[in-house]
Amino acid sequence: MRALKPIRQQKSSTAMLTTTTQSPALQDQQRYDAVTIGLHWLTVLLVLALFLLAKVWEALPHGTPLRHGLQGLHISLGILLSAIIAARIVWRARFGRSLSAVRSSLPYWAARSVHHVLYALISGQVVFGYLFRWAQGEAFNFFGLFAIPALFSPDRSFARVAGEIHELAGWAIIILACGHGAAALFHHYVLRDDTLRRMSPIRSGR
Repeated sequence: MRALKPIRQQKSSTAMLTTTTQSPALQDQQRYDAVTIGLHWLTVLLVLALFLLAKVWEALPHGTPLRHGLQGLHISLGILLSAIIAARIVWRARFGRSLSAVRSSLPYWAARSVHHVLYALISGQVVFGYLFRWAQGEAFNFFGLFAIPALFSPDRSFARVAGEIHELAGWAIIILACGHGAAALFHHYVLRDDTLRRMSPIRSGR
């Protein structure tokens, strides 16, 4: 009977190794698809870039070429962001990979609510960005390649309101996104679940 003990221990160790070591194909099934991940991180980069551009040009004097150039870049990136958000919604609804909820002590509905609020805020900010530019009656083009025609005549009073909403939405997005990122890090380093790995652009084992 004693001679069987090392064999049983070896089998037990082998079973534990097979359950903790997953094949790349299985790891891929537990992550979001490449398109979803790519669109997610592209959205993050665009949101940060747009926010920083706005803060930089606000510190510059009016009428300077640099301020005007940064505003033009902001507009072009905003048009790109609107296309990315539309692509994300269509892809997620029709083609994206759906994953089950991660088991953790944090409520799943809270994470889903944050996602929906972020989608709504970014979409709303893009819409008010368009309205703000049209109401100003200024050029609205994409990297000088094509222009987007205005849907209504310039309206300075409406431009002021749309600009304020656009700025408030920007701050709300940054604050909520920072909380979203902090929660993902909390999941990864404290709860030690797969929340962050699911959206990571780099595949890694446990």
